[in-house]
Amino acid sequence: MTYNFNNEGLPFLPGSSFRDAPKSAFHLRQTLNYRNGIPLAQRVSVYPGQDHLSSEFHLSHQDIADLTYGPSDRKLHKDFIPAHVALDKKVLRYYAYFMEDILDSPEPKRCVHPVFIYYYLVDDSMCIFEPRVHNSGRPQGQRVKRQRFPKNEHGDYYKWTDLNLSMDLDVYGVKYRITQCDAFTREFMESEGVLVNDPEPMPVDPYSKHGERPRPSQSTPSKPDKLYQFLNMDGKVLRFFALLDDAGETRSVKIHYYLADDTVEIINVHEPNSSRDPFPALLHRLKLPKQIKKENFPSCVMEVSDEDVEYISPEDFQLGKTINLQGRNFQLYECDGFTKEYYQRNHPDMEMKSVEIPKKSGVLRDRKKEIPPYNGFGSLEDSLQNCLYLIPKPPKINSLQRMEKQNEVLRYSARMESQHPEDEGRRFTLSYYLADDMISIFEKSSSLCFFGGKFLKKTRVPKPGSTVENPQYYSPADFAIGATVEVFSHCFVLTDADRYVLKYLESTWDQIPSQTLDSVRQKLGVGMANQQPADQTDLAEPSQ
Repeated sequence: MTYNFNNEGLPFLPGSSFRDAPKSAFHLRQTLNYRNGIPLAQRVSVYPGQDHLSSEFHLSHQDIADLTYGPSDRKLHKDFIPAHVALDKKVLRYYAYFMEDILDSPEPKRCVHPVFIYYYLVDDSMCIFEPRVHNSGRPQGQRVKRQRFPKNEHGDYYKWTDLNLSMDLDVYGVKYRITQCDAFTREFMESEGVLVNDPEPMPVDPYSKHGERPRPSQSTPSKPDKLYQFLNMDGKVLRFFALLDDAGETRSVKIHYYLADDTVEIINVHEPNSSRDPFPALLHRLKLPKQIKKENFPSCVMEVSDEDVEYISPEDFQLGKTINLQGRNFQLYECDGFTKEYYQRNHPDMEMKSVEIPKKSGVLRDRKKEIPPYNGFGSLEDSLQNCLYLIPKPPKINSLQRMEKQNEVLRYSARMESQHPEDEGRRFTLSYYLADDMISIFEKSSSLCFFGGKFLKKTRVPKPGSTVENPQYYSPADFAIGATVEVFSHCFVLTDADRYVLKYLESTWDQIPSQTLDSVRQKLGVGMANQQPADQTDLAEPSQ
């Protein structure tokens, strides 16, 4: 007789199997299947001689092993993390210093250099960096680049276990004393079981302390410190514009006064077609003597020293007056903004006001180009470029306004106001483009003989009465409902507006007159209960 052992998920052991007499099928279930052309192994849920196991009693291989041998502790095995991942970007930082002997110095004899020692745990490399001190006169920065420091002559290298506080570190013949470390370094060393020593205070640098001592006061006045003047005034130049009378011809020059060393330079202002050679310098940079101090100057000398000569100073330059430089007279009439600020700060008693150039002097002033009157062809900006440049350049535009308001258009309905009776039924759509402040007009088709279409292409429309040289153009503040807009001798009366017009006017209410805003609100019925909103489809421009 054939027996069928239905274990119901129990281990196949003596005493755990039961006979099922009516069982007659002993085939194996299929365990391999194909899905989308890929072989997939199915989990065996029926064993030989068994029926389908119910889901509530289904046990996995691991559950069966736990029932047979007891549960296993899976927490004993931790995930493996390599060292270059666990220690990446983890750096130990130590504060240290080293001593340097100062040769040929009466006092002090040694100098203290504070440094930072960085230890990279990922590859046991180290580097030493000395913080920079402004105007210290010593080479600072990275002293030893990142590498593994040799520990002894046997080829061993320093490890983080060899570092601690209050110890000496010998690196390439220089002894560094470690005094302190940061919080992360201390926490890491204590977590690894290292006993961290007590920190030490950083010693005071006797060389720096010696330089901070106050100098003894002098009873006699000291000479001007030329080095201090050079360091604080380097790159600062006073610039004056002056006129030079050269044999009856007036020439324009620039006078530069260098505050760093009190030198003066005179530059010619070259103009085109002046029939003069373009020599840039009339006088090269040098100190100009003003006069000799007679009280200290002997009657018979071989040479003159700097102490006996009084040189030109900023107090000698006054706008509107004439200054004599190397035997030539220069009339000062203008200076730049930095020069005015310098005199207001250092010489407030001297008033530096610009002086008008006299017409009779015939000076080479900054001439404005004579611009012919506007002839009406093209726009005013384009015509102006033809007068300013030989090769015309495109006029400057407000690119920010054009980008922000590229697709914003204000549309109004208008009718033509004309003396001719046939123009009474003509209706128009006036569009104002906020990106470039231009206006276009389209005529609607009507039952009259007017078929509609483009009446005016995009252009800037000046207000009536404005001059050609300084035109004033229409803006949204001028478009009130019922207002008359004159466009190149054609008058249009605004009768309606789009909903977006009211939205835009309310967003810029501080720039729009209240009369214009109230007229649009009243027309569109804002705040009124028995009026319908305006039909926006009537104001849309016809397709071109």
